[in-house]
Amino acid sequence: MDDSTRFFNTLRPRLQAIAYRMLGTVAEAEELVQDVWLRWHEADQSELDNAEAWLVTVTTRLAIDRLRVAKVQREHYTGFWLPEPQLTPEDSLASPEQLLERADDISMAFLTLLERLAPEARAAFLLREVFDADYAEVAQALGKSEAACRQIVSRAKVQLKEDRVRQPVSPDTHYRLLSGFADAARRGDFAALQTLLAEDAELIGDGGGKVPSFGKVLAGGARIAQLYLATWLRGHKGELKLQLELVHLNGRWGLLRFVDGQLESAQDFETDGERITRIHVQRNPDKLQRLAEAWAVTKAGGTSS
Repeated sequence: MDDSTRFFNTLRPRLQAIAYRMLGTVAEAEELVQDVWLRWHEADQSELDNAEAWLVTVTTRLAIDRLRVAKVQREHYTGFWLPEPQLTPEDSLASPEQLLERADDISMAFLTLLERLAPEARAAFLLREVFDADYAEVAQALGKSEAACRQIVSRAKVQLKEDRVRQPVSPDTHYRLLSGFADAARRGDFAALQTLLAEDAELIGDGGGKVPSFGKVLAGGARIAQLYLATWLRGHKGELKLQLELVHLNGRWGLLRFVDGQLESAQDFETDGERITRIHVQRNPDKLQRLAEAWAVTKAGGTSS
């Protein structure tokens, strides 16, 4: 492996992280980073003043272009569009503060929220607020002045402020609530499920038009509890073989639900520290394929949670 390839591979995780947060799908992010690699290979690297900045700029601009196309396509998407979830390793060495920060900037809720932003605003916000780029770097990546980038980031923060998590919840608290919910779902305990759900809780599902899913937000803790109870009843009657697994999903604890041995959904949970307030359920098989493969590898390696 030559120095050029080693340098690129060192930066690949950062480039992949930018692309994933921009596009919301693992497949598209991987494809984009491969395109960046081809451009890197073809570039006259001796002429680059700052190779890392060049790679970040190319990644960002390609992501902006692809997101513009994706946004048009998503306008015709069947039902709700949710990001493609991915397994993320639990870092036993990270501090609680670091875990909170990482979970916040890669969670399904955060990636879904970012869909509100125009492509350039999303790029500027991510580079500045998530990847700690200074405004000179943001300006270079977007091809705009620093003053313009400051305005873009400021407006993006205002646009996202209302629905950002106001009170961070510790990983231990999140795990306690989710494990209790999973246990209640396994037992078909309607009362426990309802107790763990906020009265105004919401469930948002993405079936992509390929599997059944709600075309609107399912609102109300009691209604959501009834949905989980109905699934349990089908399993109890022998109509389905159900399995729930607690996993680290996009930086925090979530659930994988298997039906008859196949991954049926990946479920991300938002909480206020006392109850579950929102559930994002990814059911689109296309967005579960890589997750199912990653889970199979994890199980085979004996490192499941």
